[in-house]
Amino acid sequence: MKPVAIKDDIYWVGAVDWQRRDFHGYTISPYGTTYNAFLVKDEKITLFDSGPKGFAGEILCRAAQVCDLADIEYIVANHGEMDHSGALPELVERIRPKKVFCSPMAAKSLAAHYDVSGWPLEAVDFKTPLCLGKRNVHFVETRMLHWPDSMVSYLAEDKLLISQDAFGQNIAGAERFSDETDEGLLRRQAARYYANIVLPYSPMTLKTIEAIEKAGLSIDMIAPDHGVIWRGGKDVAKAIAWYKEFALQKPTRKAVIVYDTMWKSTETMAQAVASGLDDEGVAVRIMALKVNHRSDVMEEVWNAGAVLVGSPTHNNGILPPVAAMLTYMKGLKPKNKIGAAFGSYGWSGESIKIVSEALTDMGFETVPGVKCQFVPKQEALAACVALGRTVGAALAAKLSA
Repeated sequence: MKPVAIKDDIYWVGAVDWQRRDFHGYTISPYGTTYNAFLVKDEKITLFDSGPKGFAGEILCRAAQVCDLADIEYIVANHGEMDHSGALPELVERIRPKKVFCSPMAAKSLAAHYDVSGWPLEAVDFKTPLCLGKRNVHFVETRMLHWPDSMVSYLAEDKLLISQDAFGQNIAGAERFSDETDEGLLRRQAARYYANIVLPYSPMTLKTIEAIEKAGLSIDMIAPDHGVIWRGGKDVAKAIAWYKEFALQKPTRKAVIVYDTMWKSTETMAQAVASGLDDEGVAVRIMALKVNHRSDVMEEVWNAGAVLVGSPTHNNGILPPVAAMLTYMKGLKPKNKIGAAFGSYGWSGESIKIVSEALTDMGFETVPGVKCQFVPKQEALAACVALGRTVGAALAAKLSA
């Protein structure tokens, strides 16, 4: 695959990870991903960003088709996480740049990851642009979007924002641009990426967008470090609007029922709860943890108005997949949800209390749950339908308030 010109004298020279499924070690990426790097040809030829260990060769091969590697004077590292920086040691060794620019926090994080004693590392000054010749690079600190070391690079003359993780998606493919990609796929993957990576940093997302808008930055291309590049004013506006939507987490008339089950009793209860929600006109997603990964669940949860979690009682607790799901969800800090618990039990029945307390601890507005002993009969199923109706009515009231 050749380098791709994205602007005059600016090239995508990144890498495509077609087989990546386990992204960051905790979320599933069904379409693989890319590690985007950008080479800017100017008086000071500059490489922006890189990728993980093992992909330096692919980046160097593409960069060498644009210029002599010895002519690259600067490397800019917008983020120190290893899927952005793992290739840096080899790139620095091969290119021998005069400077490696990063944020002050990234100087510390890179030193904590690698032996940087021989690197020409320099922390940027956020008040002073870096002159490349015809271009000036404005560095904008975006701390906690999504690491303390995060920053973005704005090339004013090109109306280009190199945004590292922000506005990314996990899509591996030959297409480099948003206008070459199916819009439905693009939105799903942008939402999935946001829900599983960026969601807890939503306040910072909104502040960053507000700062960009207040500064009046002229942007007609956003180049993230993962996925396709947002090209053209229309698609840039779309990306920003979507990110606002993701960050605000406005609830919709949708409920996610997520559960695990041992002998199908809790599963039967889930179906009855769904029936009650449907009676109230709520769109329902039923997600069994045996067949849905936690990142699949969060793709649905981010804009759901209600989340109902089911688990049988197991050893005076809850089933391990449900415990893992609750821990994962808590870390992502979803907002504006109504929550409820349900499940079967044999003789102790603690699961409802455990799940309800976990949802309350996340800030959910919890509704009293339903439990039944062993196999649910007519009375228990009626209680489950009633639970669905109660949550549906509460959601309707919340949305109309």
